[in-house]
Amino acid sequence: KQCKKRKEMVEQQTKLQKLLKDKDEQIGQLLKQNKDEWKECNTNGNSLTPNCNQLSESNLELLRSCKLRKTFSGHSKCVYSIDRSSFDGGRFLCSGSEDCTVRLWDVDTAEQLKIFKHSGYVGCVQFSPYHYNMNHHIVICSASDDRAISFWDIEADKQIQILKGHSAGVRCIQFSPFNGSQCLCSGSWDKTIRLWDIETSEVLCILKGHAMSVRCVAFSPSQVNNDGNNGNAGMTGSGYTLCSGSNDNTIRIWDIETMKELIIFKGHEDTVSSVKYGSFESRISGGANTILSGSWDKTVRLWDIRSCQQIQVFKGHTNVVYAAEYLQFTVNSSDGIQVGDANLMCSASSDNTIRFWDIRNNSQFYEIKGIDEDKGIYCLQSLSLRNKVDLTSPTLCYGSNPGLIHLWG
Repeated sequence: KQCKKRKEMVEQQTKLQKLLKDKDEQIGQLLKQNKDEWKECNTNGNSLTPNCNQLSESNLELLRSCKLRKTFSGHSKCVYSIDRSSFDGGRFLCSGSEDCTVRLWDVDTAEQLKIFKHSGYVGCVQFSPYHYNMNHHIVICSASDDRAISFWDIEADKQIQILKGHSAGVRCIQFSPFNGSQCLCSGSWDKTIRLWDIETSEVLCILKGHAMSVRCVAFSPSQVNNDGNNGNAGMTGSGYTLCSGSNDNTIRIWDIETMKELIIFKGHEDTVSSVKYGSFESRISGGANTILSGSWDKTVRLWDIRSCQQIQVFKGHTNVVYAAEYLQFTVNSSDGIQVGDANLMCSASSDNTIRFWDIRNNSQFYEIKGIDEDKGIYCLQSLSLRNKVDLTSPTLCYGSNPGLIHLWG
């Protein structure tokens, strides 16, 4: 019986060894296949998927198909900021202008729905995710040269909250990606950045370091777990950073939890007017560790947070760059997988153009010229809309010098 049992054990061990050998061969074939695919892609001068050339051609085709779809008319002076609602089906668009007003628009009809008034020009507007998360109210938050940050309830048609504390005009605002967007960041002409608790209207902290006014701010992207939660950031913003651009020509990275300055990027030769983090989903090298910036020095630049170095400089604009965005593209590859091409960016300038840049070859990819009446483009938002052939068309909304807002797509 012992001999029979030993024989059975030897046979089982032999089968197991054969099974493991077969698995090793399968894994080796898969690794070789992936290596060959990446080699083929890199040979073409790209660092994406094996279908990178197809993606670039599809992107160019989509951009060429872009046309002026709608014009929103009502502002009497330059439009500094626009934002499309990310909730309620993206039905609304809001805008802030030098004419001291905040306006609400119906995206489908281009009809002006509401007007709210500040006593100074409005430098930045955003729909409040905090109020929508709390009670499904659609609320616009606006920052003004009158030193106030105001919240406007669309349904109530009135101001419902105001944050005061800056000693000079407020130029920019950004809602936190943590704690239900209860934290708001603001940048001001008083050279400071403030973090606010929207629920209590209290200042959580004041960040000082810039030598001149703060023109733009951005939180690092949401760190969402598989269960849909963004970790244990709480009101302290643990694990998150903040980026700011200033008239002192610098970009600064701040640790939100410790409230300390981490990095200073120097390289721009004039005011930094726009900063954006890459996303965690981005296939750009570095992803969320990459900062995109636009400047009055007419350039667009990329920065690596890990190495604290400038990566690339994009030149082509003939006047001030007021906005820079990662372009929202999605194209179906030949194997049926949706691939987002995060290697494209766009920028808007007072030279009256929107230019598209390819990170892979450090060159201009395409250009859209504003209409003659625009006389310069001062704000830009890249949206994403799915069309009937399962491609996601780039949709761009921008504000111009005389007060017109245009939707391209």
